[in-house]
Amino acid sequence: MSGLYPMLCEPRLVEPIWGGQRLAPWLELPPPHPERLGEIWLVFDSNRVSNGPLAGETIAELARAHGAALVGTRPYARYGADLPLLAKFIDAADRLSVQVHPDDEYAHTVEAHTGFHGKTEAWYILDAEPGATVTLGMRAPAEREELAAAIADGTVEELLAQQPVSAGDLIFVPAGTIHAINAGIMLFEIQQKSDLTYRLYDYNRCDARTGRPRELHIEQALAVSRREPATTAQLRPLPLDEQRDLLVACASFALERWRVQGSLSAVTDPGSLEILTVIAGTVQLVWGKETLELRRGAAVLLPAILGAYRLEASDATVLRSYIPDLPALLAAAGAAPGAVPIFP
Repeated sequence: MSGLYPMLCEPRLVEPIWGGQRLAPWLELPPPHPERLGEIWLVFDSNRVSNGPLAGETIAELARAHGAALVGTRPYARYGADLPLLAKFIDAADRLSVQVHPDDEYAHTVEAHTGFHGKTEAWYILDAEPGATVTLGMRAPAEREELAAAIADGTVEELLAQQPVSAGDLIFVPAGTIHAINAGIMLFEIQQKSDLTYRLYDYNRCDARTGRPRELHIEQALAVSRREPATTAQLRPLPLDEQRDLLVACASFALERWRVQGSLSAVTDPGSLEILTVIAGTVQLVWGKETLELRRGAAVLLPAILGAYRLEASDATVLRSYIPDLPALLAAAGAAPGAVPIFP
Protein backbone atom coordinates (compact mmCIF):
# COMPACT_ATOMS: atom_id res chain seq x y z
CA MET A 1 0.00 0.00 0.00
CA SER A 2 1.20 3.51 -0.80
CA GLY A 3 -0.19 5.17 2.34
CA LEU A 4 -1.84 7.81 0.15
CA TYR A 5 -5.44 8.93 0.60
CA PRO A 6 -7.65 11.95 -0.27
CA MET A 7 -5.78 14.96 1.08
CA LEU A 8 -6.95 18.40 2.15
CA CYS A 9 -4.42 21.25 2.03
CA GLU A 10 -3.80 24.30 4.18
CA PRO A 11 -4.83 27.10 1.78
CA ARG A 12 -2.53 29.98 0.91
CA LEU A 13 -4.22 33.39 1.16
CA VAL A 14 -3.00 36.14 -1.17
CA GLU A 15 -3.88 39.83 -0.69
CA PRO A 16 -3.13 41.72 -3.93
CA ILE A 17 -3.97 45.35 -4.60
CA TRP A 18 -7.06 44.34 -6.62
CA GLY A 19 -8.46 41.83 -4.10
CA GLY A 20 -12.01 41.90 -2.74
CA GLN A 21 -14.05 40.97 0.32
CA ARG A 22 -16.33 38.23 -0.98
CA LEU A 23 -14.20 35.09 -0.66
CA ALA A 24 -13.88 35.06 3.12
CA PRO A 25 -17.63 35.10 3.90
CA TRP A 26 -18.38 32.80 0.94
CA LEU A 27 -15.97 30.25 2.41
CA GLU A 28 -17.15 30.98 5.97
CA LEU A 29 -13.61 31.78 7.09
CA PRO A 30 -13.33 32.88 10.73
CA PRO A 31 -12.84 36.61 11.30
CA PRO A 32 -10.95 38.86 11.15
CA HIS A 33 -11.10 38.82 7.34
CA PRO A 34 -8.35 40.28 5.16
CA GLU A 35 -9.16 43.67 3.67
CA ARG A 36 -8.23 42.53 0.16
CA LEU A 37 -8.43 38.76 -0.22
CA GLY A 38 -7.78 38.31 -3.93
CA GLU A 39 -6.65 34.68 -4.21
CA ILE A 40 -6.87 31.46 -2.25
CA TRP A 41 -4.42 28.81 -3.48
CA LEU A 42 -6.30 25.62 -2.69
CA VAL A 43 -3.92 22.98 -4.02
CA PHE A 44 -0.29 23.83 -4.81
CA ASP A 45 2.95 21.95 -4.35
CA SER A 46 4.09 24.04 -1.35
CA ASN A 47 0.74 23.67 0.47
CA ARG A 48 0.81 21.37 3.50
CA VAL A 49 -1.59 18.49 4.02
CA SER A 50 -4.07 19.24 6.81
CA ASN A 51 -5.75 15.86 7.36
CA GLY A 52 -4.77 12.28 8.12
CA PRO A 53 -1.39 10.64 8.83
CA LEU A 54 0.45 12.84 6.29
CA ALA A 55 -0.64 16.14 7.89
CA GLY A 56 2.20 18.64 7.86
CA GLU A 57 3.89 17.24 4.76
CA THR A 58 3.94 19.43 1.66
CA ILE A 59 2.48 18.14 -1.59
CA ALA A 60 5.91 18.61 -3.19
CA GLU A 61 7.50 16.34 -0.57
CA LEU A 62 4.84 13.70 -1.13
CA ALA A 63 5.21 13.91 -4.92
CA ARG A 64 8.95 13.27 -4.61
CA ALA A 65 8.34 10.36 -2.24
CA HIS A 66 5.51 8.67 -4.14
CA GLY A 67 6.00 9.76 -7.76
CA ALA A 68 3.43 8.45 -10.21
CA ALA A 69 1.34 6.87 -7.43
CA LEU A 70 0.41 10.41 -6.43
CA VAL A 71 0.63 12.53 -9.58
CA GLY A 72 -0.20 9.86 -12.18
CA THR A 73 1.75 8.28 -15.01
CA ARG A 74 0.96 10.98 -17.60
CA PRO A 75 2.33 14.00 -15.71
CA TYR A 76 5.15 11.86 -14.31
CA ALA A 77 6.30 11.04 -17.83
CA ARG A 78 6.16 14.72 -18.74
CA TYR A 79 7.47 16.47 -15.62
CA GLY A 80 8.71 13.81 -13.22
CA ALA A 81 7.76 13.76 -9.53
CA ASP A 82 6.08 17.16 -9.62
CA LEU A 83 2.53 18.32 -8.93
CA PRO A 84 1.65 19.89 -12.31
CA LEU A 85 -1.47 21.87 -11.32
CA LEU A 86 -2.53 24.83 -9.19
CA ALA A 87 -6.17 25.25 -8.18
CA LYS A 88 -7.33 28.58 -6.76
CA PHE A 89 -10.23 30.95 -6.14
CA ILE A 90 -9.99 34.58 -7.31
CA ASP A 91 -12.07 37.60 -6.26
CA ALA A 92 -11.41 40.70 -8.36
CA ALA A 93 -12.85 43.83 -6.77
CA ASP A 94 -10.70 45.82 -9.19
CA ARG A 95 -9.11 45.00 -12.54
CA LEU A 96 -6.12 42.71 -12.64
CA SER A 97 -3.19 43.90 -14.74
CA VAL A 98 -3.17 43.27 -18.48
CA GLN A 99 -0.82 40.31 -18.58
CA VAL A 100 0.40 37.22 -20.39
CA HIS A 101 2.01 33.91 -19.40
CA PRO A 102 4.71 31.87 -21.16
CA ASP A 103 4.40 28.32 -22.47
CA ASP A 104 6.43 25.33 -21.25
CA GLU A 105 9.25 25.85 -23.73
CA TYR A 106 9.89 29.43 -22.61
CA ALA A 107 9.38 28.64 -18.91
CA HIS A 108 11.72 25.65 -18.96
CA THR A 109 14.51 27.57 -20.72
CA VAL A 110 14.41 31.31 -20.01
CA GLU A 111 12.77 30.86 -16.58
CA ALA A 112 14.23 27.46 -15.68
CA HIS A 113 15.61 28.82 -12.39
CA THR A 114 12.06 29.34 -11.07
CA GLY A 115 11.05 25.69 -11.25
CA PHE A 116 7.75 26.73 -12.83
CA HIS A 117 6.07 25.36 -15.93
CA GLY A 118 4.28 27.42 -18.57
CA LYS A 119 0.86 28.71 -17.66
CA THR A 120 -2.24 27.70 -19.54
CA GLU A 121 -5.31 28.32 -17.39
CA ALA A 122 -9.11 28.14 -17.36
CA TRP A 123 -11.64 30.20 -15.41
CA TYR A 124 -15.00 28.96 -14.19
CA ILE A 125 -17.06 32.04 -13.34
CA LEU A 126 -18.68 31.69 -9.91
CA ASP A 127 -20.23 35.16 -9.78
CA ALA A 128 -20.12 38.25 -11.96
CA GLU A 129 -21.65 41.68 -11.52
CA PRO A 130 -23.95 42.88 -14.32
CA GLY A 131 -21.88 43.99 -17.30
CA ALA A 132 -18.69 42.31 -16.07
CA THR A 133 -16.11 41.40 -18.71
CA VAL A 134 -12.75 39.74 -19.10
CA THR A 135 -10.02 40.89 -21.46
CA LEU A 136 -9.04 38.08 -23.80
CA GLY A 137 -6.75 38.30 -26.82
CA MET A 138 -6.43 40.97 -29.50
CA ARG A 139 -9.26 42.57 -31.44
CA ALA A 140 -7.24 42.01 -34.61
CA PRO A 141 -3.81 40.56 -35.43
CA ALA A 142 -1.01 42.99 -34.59
CA GLU A 143 2.68 43.21 -35.32
CA ARG A 144 5.14 43.21 -32.44
CA GLU A 145 6.01 46.86 -33.13
CA GLU A 146 2.35 47.91 -32.99
CA LEU A 147 1.83 46.17 -29.67
CA ALA A 148 5.07 47.62 -28.24
CA ALA A 149 4.06 51.15 -29.29
CA ALA A 150 0.61 50.79 -27.71
CA ILE A 151 2.17 49.60 -24.45
CA ALA A 152 4.59 52.54 -24.50
CA ASP A 153 1.92 55.21 -25.02
CA GLY A 154 -0.68 53.63 -22.71
CA THR A 155 -3.23 52.72 -25.41
CA VAL A 156 -2.81 48.94 -25.34
CA GLU A 157 -6.38 48.41 -24.07
CA GLU A 158 -7.65 49.73 -27.41
CA LEU A 159 -6.08 46.71 -29.15
CA LEU A 160 -7.65 44.12 -26.84
CA ALA A 161 -10.96 42.26 -27.00
CA GLN A 162 -13.52 42.26 -24.17
CA GLN A 163 -15.67 39.22 -23.40
CA PRO A 164 -18.87 39.56 -21.30
CA VAL A 165 -19.17 36.88 -18.61
CA SER A 166 -21.77 35.61 -16.17
CA ALA A 167 -21.95 32.86 -13.56
CA GLY A 168 -21.40 29.39 -15.04
CA ASP A 169 -19.26 30.54 -17.98
CA LEU A 170 -15.95 28.85 -18.78
CA ILE A 171 -13.08 30.88 -20.22
CA PHE A 172 -10.01 29.05 -21.57
CA VAL A 173 -6.73 31.00 -21.61
CA PRO A 174 -3.89 29.21 -23.42
CA ALA A 175 -0.33 30.31 -22.65
CA GLY A 176 0.58 33.37 -24.73
CA THR A 177 -2.93 34.86 -24.68
CA ILE A 178 -2.99 38.47 -23.47
CA HIS A 179 -5.71 38.75 -20.84
CA ALA A 180 -7.08 40.35 -17.69
CA ILE A 181 -9.78 39.49 -15.18
CA ASN A 182 -11.77 42.68 -14.78
CA ALA A 183 -13.63 44.06 -11.77
CA GLY A 184 -16.69 42.39 -10.26
CA ILE A 185 -15.78 38.76 -10.94
CA MET A 186 -15.28 35.81 -8.60
CA LEU A 187 -14.01 32.60 -10.17
CA PHE A 188 -12.33 29.23 -9.81
CA GLU A 189 -9.10 28.84 -11.74
CA ILE A 190 -7.28 25.69 -12.74
CA GLN A 191 -3.84 26.23 -14.22
CA GLN A 192 -0.46 24.72 -14.74
CA LYS A 193 1.91 24.95 -11.78
CA SER A 194 3.33 28.39 -12.47
CA ASP A 195 3.47 31.89 -11.08
CA LEU A 196 5.12 33.40 -14.15
CA THR A 197 3.15 36.54 -14.99
CA TYR A 198 4.35 39.25 -17.36
CA ARG A 199 2.49 42.57 -16.99
CA LEU A 200 2.02 44.70 -20.09
CA TYR A 201 -0.07 47.42 -18.46
CA ASP A 202 -1.28 48.12 -14.93
CA TYR A 203 -3.28 51.38 -15.12
CA ASN A 204 -0.34 53.26 -13.51
CA ARG A 205 -1.11 51.71 -10.10
CA CYS A 206 1.44 51.89 -7.30
CA ASP A 207 2.60 49.15 -4.99
CA ALA A 208 1.02 49.59 -1.54
CA ARG A 209 4.32 48.87 0.24
CA THR A 210 6.77 50.89 -1.84
CA GLY A 211 4.52 53.60 -3.26
CA ARG A 212 6.17 53.04 -6.64
CA PRO A 213 4.46 51.94 -9.88
CA ARG A 214 4.13 48.15 -10.04
CA GLU A 215 6.74 46.44 -12.16
CA LEU A 216 6.02 45.73 -15.82
CA HIS A 217 7.69 43.00 -17.87
CA ILE A 218 7.52 44.39 -21.40
CA GLU A 219 10.28 42.44 -23.14
CA GLN A 220 9.16 39.09 -21.73
CA ALA A 221 5.53 39.87 -22.60
CA LEU A 222 6.41 40.78 -26.19
CA ALA A 223 8.47 37.59 -26.49
CA VAL A 224 5.63 35.24 -25.47
CA SER A 225 2.43 37.03 -26.64
CA ARG A 226 0.34 35.55 -29.45
CA ARG A 227 -0.78 39.00 -30.72
CA GLU A 228 -3.96 37.64 -32.32
CA PRO A 229 -7.65 37.23 -31.49
CA ALA A 230 -8.48 34.46 -29.03
CA THR A 231 -10.37 31.54 -30.52
CA THR A 232 -11.26 29.97 -27.17
CA ALA A 233 -13.42 32.56 -25.44
CA GLN A 234 -16.59 30.99 -24.01
CA LEU A 235 -16.91 27.24 -24.42
CA ARG A 236 -20.14 25.27 -24.31
CA PRO A 237 -20.13 22.34 -21.90
CA LEU A 238 -20.07 18.86 -23.42
CA PRO A 239 -22.44 16.49 -21.54
CA LEU A 240 -20.67 13.23 -20.64
CA ASP A 241 -23.69 11.75 -18.87
CA GLU A 242 -26.66 12.96 -16.82
CA GLN A 243 -24.46 14.21 -13.98
CA ARG A 244 -21.18 15.22 -15.65
CA ASP A 245 -20.21 17.91 -18.16
CA LEU A 246 -16.79 18.40 -19.72
CA LEU A 247 -16.00 22.13 -19.59
CA VAL A 248 -12.56 22.08 -21.23
CA ALA A 249 -9.64 19.75 -21.89
CA CYS A 250 -6.12 20.38 -23.14
CA ALA A 251 -2.74 18.71 -22.79
CA SER A 252 -2.20 20.37 -19.40
CA PHE A 253 -5.55 19.71 -17.69
CA ALA A 254 -9.22 18.91 -18.05
CA LEU A 255 -12.08 20.42 -16.06
CA GLU A 256 -15.47 18.80 -15.50
CA ARG A 257 -18.57 19.99 -13.66
CA TRP A 258 -20.41 17.33 -11.65
CA ARG A 259 -23.95 17.67 -10.29
CA VAL A 260 -24.29 15.44 -7.22
CA GLN A 261 -27.86 14.66 -6.22
CA GLY A 262 -27.79 11.42 -4.31
CA SER A 263 -24.74 9.33 -5.13
CA LEU A 264 -22.09 9.59 -7.87
CA SER A 265 -19.48 6.86 -8.27
CA ALA A 266 -16.07 7.28 -9.91
CA VAL A 267 -12.62 5.69 -10.14
CA THR A 268 -9.32 7.52 -10.35
CA ASP A 269 -7.24 6.88 -13.45
CA PRO A 270 -3.66 5.70 -12.69
CA GLY A 271 -2.66 8.20 -15.38
CA SER A 272 -3.62 11.26 -13.31
CA LEU A 273 -4.31 12.73 -9.91
CA GLU A 274 -7.64 14.50 -9.42
CA ILE A 275 -8.61 17.70 -7.62
CA LEU A 276 -12.25 17.90 -6.54
CA THR A 277 -13.48 21.38 -5.59
CA VAL A 278 -16.93 21.92 -4.11
CA ILE A 279 -18.56 25.14 -5.36
CA ALA A 280 -22.11 24.55 -4.06
CA GLY A 281 -23.54 22.43 -1.26
CA THR A 282 -21.85 19.91 1.00
CA VAL A 283 -20.49 16.55 -0.18
CA GLN A 284 -19.50 13.32 1.55
CA LEU A 285 -16.46 11.74 -0.13
CA VAL A 286 -16.41 7.99 0.51
CA TRP A 287 -13.54 5.60 -0.29
CA GLY A 288 -13.16 2.16 1.25
CA LYS A 289 -14.41 2.46 4.80
CA GLU A 290 -13.44 6.13 5.09
CA THR A 291 -15.57 9.28 4.75
CA LEU A 292 -14.57 12.93 4.42
CA GLU A 293 -17.01 15.85 4.51
CA LEU A 294 -16.36 18.59 1.97
CA ARG A 295 -18.18 21.89 2.44
CA ARG A 296 -18.48 24.66 -0.14
CA GLY A 297 -15.03 25.93 -1.04
CA ALA A 298 -13.19 22.75 -0.03
CA ALA A 299 -10.71 21.17 -2.43
CA VAL A 300 -9.36 17.65 -2.02
CA LEU A 301 -6.43 16.05 -3.83
CA LEU A 302 -7.07 12.45 -4.89
CA PRO A 303 -3.89 10.45 -5.57
CA ALA A 304 -3.85 8.66 -8.91
CA ILE A 305 -3.56 5.32 -7.14
CA LEU A 306 -6.70 5.82 -5.01
CA GLY A 307 -9.14 3.81 -7.16
CA ALA A 308 -12.88 3.67 -6.50
CA TYR A 309 -14.69 6.42 -4.60
CA ARG A 310 -18.11 8.01 -4.51
CA LEU A 311 -19.67 11.35 -3.70
CA GLU A 312 -22.91 11.67 -1.76
CA ALA A 313 -24.98 14.84 -1.44
CA SER A 314 -28.56 16.02 -1.51
CA ASP A 315 -27.64 18.76 -3.99
CA ALA A 316 -24.09 19.88 -4.70
CA THR A 317 -21.82 21.01 -7.53
CA VAL A 318 -18.23 19.82 -7.80
CA LEU A 319 -15.47 20.76 -10.24
CA ARG A 320 -13.11 17.91 -11.15
CA SER A 321 -9.61 18.76 -12.45
CA TYR A 322 -7.14 16.22 -13.84
CA ILE A 323 -4.59 15.59 -16.59
CA PRO A 324 -6.42 13.86 -19.45
CA ASP A 325 -5.64 11.26 -22.06
CA LEU A 326 -6.75 13.53 -24.89
CA PRO A 327 -7.20 10.89 -27.64
CA ALA A 328 -9.27 8.71 -25.31
CA LEU A 329 -11.30 11.68 -24.15
CA LEU A 330 -11.99 12.78 -27.70
CA ALA A 331 -13.05 9.26 -28.66
CA ALA A 332 -15.35 9.06 -25.65
CA ALA A 333 -16.89 12.39 -26.61
CA GLY A 334 -17.83 10.92 -29.97
CA ALA A 335 -17.11 14.12 -31.86
CA ALA A 336 -14.50 15.52 -34.20
CA PRO A 337 -11.78 17.92 -33.00
CA GLY A 338 -13.09 21.47 -32.92
CA ALA A 339 -16.65 20.34 -32.23
CA VAL A 340 -16.02 19.89 -28.51
CA PRO A 341 -14.04 21.85 -25.87
CA ILE A 342 -10.93 19.68 -26.31
CA PHE A 343 -7.67 21.31 -27.44
CA PRO A 344 -4.27 19.83 -28.34
